[in-house]
Amino acid sequence: MASSYPLCRSRAEIGIPATSEESFILDDDDTIATVQRAHREACEASRQATSSLGLDDVLHGHRRGPLPLRWVYLHVLRELAQRCGHADILREQLMNE
Repeated sequence: MASSYPLCRSRAEIGIPATSEESFILDDDDTIATVQRAHREACEASRQATSSLGLDDVLHGHRRGPLPLRWVYLHVLRELAQRCGHADILREQLMNE
């Protein structure tokens, strides 16, 4: 049986920018190493936050309403696949210069 987890934390509470567009803005002190470290830390925080949940557990706080963890994982995979496609396009453009 699925459980319901009312997380409903703001973007500021979990340490992410107010809008997704702002997450693409780099500061002068950002480097490849600091961005990679921030990514690893975000991945670890996500693993910890979901470690006790099942795929059918329902999470709250998304603008679409309550969603099962399974949907969240699939959404993340779709986003990653899309970004990998973007990275491949950039790589091809750089290789052709």
